[in-house]
Amino acid sequence: MTTHFIELARRAADDGTVCSDEVLALRRQGWGDGIIARDEAEALFALNDALDDRTEEWSDFFVEAIGEFVLNGTPPRLQCDDAEARWLIDKIDHDGVLESMVELETLVRIIERAENTPTILKDYVLKQIEREILTGTGPTRCGGELSDTHISSAECKVLRRVIFASGGSGPAAVSRFDAEMLFRLKDETLADANAPEWGDLFVDGVANYLKGFTMAHAQLSHGRRLELERFIADNQSNVGRFMGGMFREAPNVAGNVANVLGVVFGKRKGGAVSEAAGEKIVAQSVKGAEVTEAELDWLDSMVNADGKLDDLEKRLIKRLEKQG
Repeated sequence: MTTHFIELARRAADDGTVCSDEVLALRRQGWGDGIIARDEAEALFALNDALDDRTEEWSDFFVEAIGEFVLNGTPPRLQCDDAEARWLIDKIDHDGVLESMVELETLVRIIERAENTPTILKDYVLKQIEREILTGTGPTRCGGELSDTHISSAECKVLRRVIFASGGSGPAAVSRFDAEMLFRLKDETLADANAPEWGDLFVDGVANYLKGFTMAHAQLSHGRRLELERFIADNQSNVGRFMGGMFREAPNVAGNVANVLGVVFGKRKGGAVSEAAGEKIVAQSVKGAEVTEAELDWLDSMVNADGKLDDLEKRLIKRLEKQG
């Protein structure tokens, strides 16, 4: 399967084009065994680098296949380790620049799909997004154009996807790294005719960082997730034997299964534990919405970096005051 796949990719790379039939053949070969192997992913990057024109069919397949290899090539699913992250970065950054918008979309989709990603990949994606927004040109995969003269509507869409991504610096929330990037983009483009969406994105993003709430341990590391999956796999048969033995020894226990499991797993009649947990989450959420002294100091330093208060910063402050 892999040999045929690689040969198909090499033939298309030699031609410098990939037609619909070739993409279909690659799909059939690639998904035939349900996985994308490392050498297959390498062949796809080589083919993508050789193409002058990247069709929508090719771009969709490339994004899907590379994302599948990076996030699901090895356990646990929807995560990648440092080695896989470095492999991806090396493939995209071999000459210091993104070769195509399909590579940008690949990065964005991986961050969107992932439960978590290594810090090295999070930092790299933010760096690439910031650079492409300021200097990139050409069509994006989600419609619209990148512009090097202003922040376009398409760039706002891509940026919003990244800063709120589940696998980014903050799990589906804006992190300090994201917020500082938003300030840098704002400062670089103050005099530009930016898209109307940009102002909303800046205010939404920074306010989310300052007022948002993130559960502790919302993102499990690659190593921790792998440990948990191995633990579950090792203990599934033991749990099954325990439950089977319990029912054989006490057949009338069926009516009290809920109570038994409640004791075993810490639940109480009436959901007292669940209610307490819910109250704790609400309390943490309220506390997270409070802007701390450290956050105020950070905001003050960002706003006063250029010695003046611009319109977007005024909008941000007004939003924070309104939210209380």
